[in-house]
Formats: sequence, structure tokens, C-alpha cells
Amino acid sequence: MSLAHSGVALMLPVNDVDRARQFYSESLGLTFIDLNDEGSAMFELGGDAQLVLLPRPGSTPSESTAMSFEVDDVTGEIRDLEGRGVVFEDYDLPDLKTVDHVAEMGSERAAWFKDPDGNVICLHQQA
Repeated sequence: MSLAHSGVALMLPVNDVDRARQFYSESLGLTFIDLNDEGSAMFELGGDAQLVLLPRPGSTPSESTAMSFEVDDVTGEIRDLEGRGVVFEDYDLPDLKTVDHVAEMGSERAAWFKDPDGNVICLHQQA
């Protein structure tokens, strides 16, 4: 078996696993699997992937996108997630500008929000 065909677990540090678990379950609608022996919350993602929320009190998130979900309709997903309390980021930078939370980047449309610990999450759609 090669790594190219292996399942992947994405690890995100969080300060409060219970708060993050609630956000990823209720706000994002991800399926919670269980807590592991370390107290990490594990979620199902597409394919064989998993999200693991690592209990790391005092950790600081990266300023870069930590994870991105490919969706069919970024505008529809924004509407749905905003209805569940997710707050989207808006940018007005020389190389990145959002309109109604969406940036047009060549053949891709993208939008970003942060989880309760400040991890940047992206939704992207191929145009």
C-alpha cells in the first residue's frame, strides 16, 4: 500500500475539545465518531479521511487555511452555514477580495470562516 492510496487524518489543535466538537457537529454538520484515549474528538470526512480535534490548551492557530471543503455550490453552503451561526470572513486585499463572502480566483470560488479556536476553514468550488 502506498501513501497515495492511504486514508488521511487531518489534525487540528483546539483549546476546548467540547466547544469545538459542538461547533463541528452542530454548526458544520460533521458526523462525530468518538473521543480517543487522548481526548481528541474524531469526525468522519469524505472518502477515508477523518478530522481529529487535538486537545491543546493554549495553542494558537495558523493564519493560513487549515482545511478546505470542496463543495458544488459555495453560495448555497454559505447560506446554509450562516443559518447555523457560522460567520464568514471578508477580505479586501490587493490579491484577494471577497464579494458577499466569496472570492473569485480563476476557475475557483472560495469563502472562509474560522472555528471557535481561530482555525481558518475554507469552502471552495470549481467554476
